[in-house]
Amino acid sequence: MGNLASIDPVALDEWHVVASLDELPAQATISTILLGQAIQVGRRGDVLGVWRGDEMLPLIERFGYLWTTLGNPPRDLFEIVEFNEPDRNVIVQGVTRVAVSAPRAVENFLDMGHFPFVHTGILGEEPHTEVKPYKVTVYPEPPEILVTECEFYQPQANAGSDSGVDTEYIYRIPHPFCAVLYKTGSTDAKRRDVIALFGQPVSEECVLVHIVICLVDDVTNLAAMRSFHQTILGQDKPILENQVPKRLPLDTRAEVPIRADAASAAYRRWLRDRGLRYGVILGNTSRAA
Repeated sequence: MGNLASIDPVALDEWHVVASLDELPAQATISTILLGQAIQVGRRGDVLGVWRGDEMLPLIERFGYLWTTLGNPPRDLFEIVEFNEPDRNVIVQGVTRVAVSAPRAVENFLDMGHFPFVHTGILGEEPHTEVKPYKVTVYPEPPEILVTECEFYQPQANAGSDSGVDTEYIYRIPHPFCAVLYKTGSTDAKRRDVIALFGQPVSEECVLVHIVICLVDDVTNLAAMRSFHQTILGQDKPILENQVPKRLPLDTRAEVPIRADAASAAYRRWLRDRGLRYGVILGNTSRAA
């Protein structure tokens, strides 16, 4: 397994998702990989925890998941306040292995421009291909990005939709490998559904994508809702895995930007300015450490 000394402090000293509570066996552990390190997650006797060999690692239980770190985090894990609202329905969508870096997966999650071409008939369709101008704000402490005033026509905005609608989005990036989407579409116009992507960096070119959904409305057909979101991820996966390079270039000149890529450009600058090196490429030709 990889040497921790070669991992930059931004990645090493962060809290990382490692498993959903729903996926854990009742009285055993599962094996997984975080930043190239083999770890075990689950229960040893009456103890719920995360271990690297015999070493018990720090643990946070939040959003229905277990999070750990291999370093020394300078702050608590971010919050998503909607998960604390008792009338919401939280559905763990599951985990999917994708052969790209965690930042590549996050950037794809932020990209509205691909909706009509990759998720045709669901999240977009022609001729509704224009990404309208939106606002990007970067906050220094806690470090995060907020993308607001996003609007896009969607033929089927969620599993229960039967007609197209202009859907409003807010994206939040509170973590180098995680993103949160706040989306209109519930029966309560004052509240938004929440879809969170938590990226578990297995290696610099592989990520486990954990998806959890926090809904305002009751779920009347859980199987249909799971199928809807699995279809979207299934459409994204081959597109992502065919991208070259698999790590995310942080030099915005490396891939041609357009106006619709404002969130992507801000995300790349944010990672670069924070000093992230894991799963990214610095400059046009330099190799990530």
